[in-house]
Amino acid sequence: MTGSDDSAGRGALARRVPELGAMELLVAVARLGSLGRAARELGISQPAASARMRALERQVGVGLVTRSSGGSRLTEQGAVVTEWARRVLEAAEDFDAGARALRGRRDSRLRVAASLTVAEYLLPGWLTALHVRHPGTAVSLAAGNSVAVARQVTAGDADLGFVEGLDVPSGLDAAVVGHDRLLVVVAPGHRWAARRRPLPAAELAATPLLLREEGSGTRQVLDAALAGHGGPAAALLELASTTAVKSAAVGGAGPAVLSELAVADELAAHRLAAVPVAGLDLRRALRAVWPAGHRPAGPARDLLSLTRKAALRR
Repeated sequence: MTGSDDSAGRGALARRVPELGAMELLVAVARLGSLGRAARELGISQPAASARMRALERQVGVGLVTRSSGGSRLTEQGAVVTEWARRVLEAAEDFDAGARALRGRRDSRLRVAASLTVAEYLLPGWLTALHVRHPGTAVSLAAGNSVAVARQVTAGDADLGFVEGLDVPSGLDAAVVGHDRLLVVVAPGHRWAARRRPLPAAELAATPLLLREEGSGTRQVLDAALAGHGGPAAALLELASTTAVKSAAVGGAGPAVLSELAVADELAAHRLAAVPVAGLDLRRALRAVWPAGHRPAGPARDLLSLTRKAALRR
């Protein structure tokens, strides 16, 4: 049988097999001996119950119930069909119980993977708000660069991911949950801190910088922005965390390019100075990502909703 024949067969079966509600009614009539009492138990009107029973008999093709002033009783064929219906209803109850158990296990944990900037500066607030909605959900967070996050989500090792790169990684769907921009920052004693004019992009490209590693969203945005100038020079230092790059910049090791979110406190305290750059677009979108074609569910869906609402308020 071909795939199309198989699908057609399943569709025909769905049309031939009665709905669960009709089978519930038949089983209730068998137990209570009255179509009216069965209707009341199931919360439907007697006319609706009568119509449902007639439709069931037409679908099965035999009479199932005989009615009299004293009540309703099953025909011989009705007794056979009732036993089949009981088994179907028991299987449906098992299915429902299993599905609820799966949802319960899903809703009891949430695995999040996030790029370092999002993990350090945005997720704590989002997860605090999520805890109000799902106090019993255990949340695990894996922080890494955007390439690593995409890999975890694609492999099914995270229910929801957050990345900072320019594009949506292959195999994933995404939603923008915020915007950010990169800043060139230096220690107050660096010669760029006293500049009165924006730094030419070509000079930035020619200067060895304190950089995040390749694969990070920060590095992707900077590489793309400087592509027209030959890309950034060989790194002064290449470090695998935002905190490490920031600490080196504060210590005077050299210029760094970091998220505005990451350096806000240092700029306010004058431990770092921002250096304007002429003609360079260092803005980027922050995105939530999940496997293509599979919308987040349970706590992952609620976390996504919280992040998008927060983005609208900013």
